Amino acid sequence: MNLNINNKYALVCGSTQGIGKATAIALAEEGVNVTLMARNEQKLKAVLEELPKQRSHSYIVADFSNPGDLKTKIQDFINNNHGFHIVINNTGGPKGGALLSASIEEFESAFTMHLKCNHILAQATIPFMKKEEFGRIVNVISTSVKEPIPGLGVSNTTRGAVGNWSKTLALEVAPFGITVNNILPGFTETGRLHEIIENKAKQQNITVEEVVETMKNSTPAKRFASPSEVANAIVFLASDKASYINGINIPVDGGRTKSL
Repeated sequence: MNLNINNKYALVCGSTQGIGKATAIALAEEGVNVTLMARNEQKLKAVLEELPKQRSHSYIVADFSNPGDLKTKIQDFINNNHGFHIVINNTGGPKGGALLSASIEEFESAFTMHLKCNHILAQATIPFMKKEEFGRIVNVISTSVKEPIPGLGVSNTTRGAVGNWSKTLALEVAPFGITVNNILPGFTETGRLHEIIENKAKQQNITVEEVVETMKNSTPAKRFASPSEVANAIVFLASDKASYINGINIPVDGGRTKSL
């Protein structure tokens, strides 16, 4: 299938590892000019070297804990280089824990890194999308948007807020040829997943292997996803072929989420 995004410009956040990195590579393989964004410049340079060389790729060093700095850097890049047809919002989740044990600071930090920074990027990039009459914003969130996950109180709350922000934005920008959709990854082989597994093992006083077995058995597919499997869904939503898909949540979870 020709996704018809050759020579488009894409911004991929959190692109030095996991789902973000897999998405950057998949987009580049479709002929997209990819701009990586993360806070570690050395890791950004390393991923940049892995992208196909046929297109013009770049990176932006930005820390989502500092929204003012992010706003300056994204606007400077657009002013000095180009806008973006595609934006992939992808940020590591907050630490786990019960909701009542979370501090106000934890909520503020998560809200800043996920919702505030997504909004900053949307305000900076949508004017170019409107001009081009083509835009794709894909938010990588979590299945907790549909079904809260025990032990991830701050994450569940924040992800739900991002889901509602996304749906509202989708309604506003649809007349301009812009879509806004959410990918909800299930258990995916990333550093974040291994962190969750280790925490569960400590909390329950069992082995990591036992936690892994339980998690896999809770998924109809009986395995974890690879980052590339999630990236494939993201790339389709970012393509011309998904032009009439807008404002939805798509779980990529092997069938684990019980809601429709």
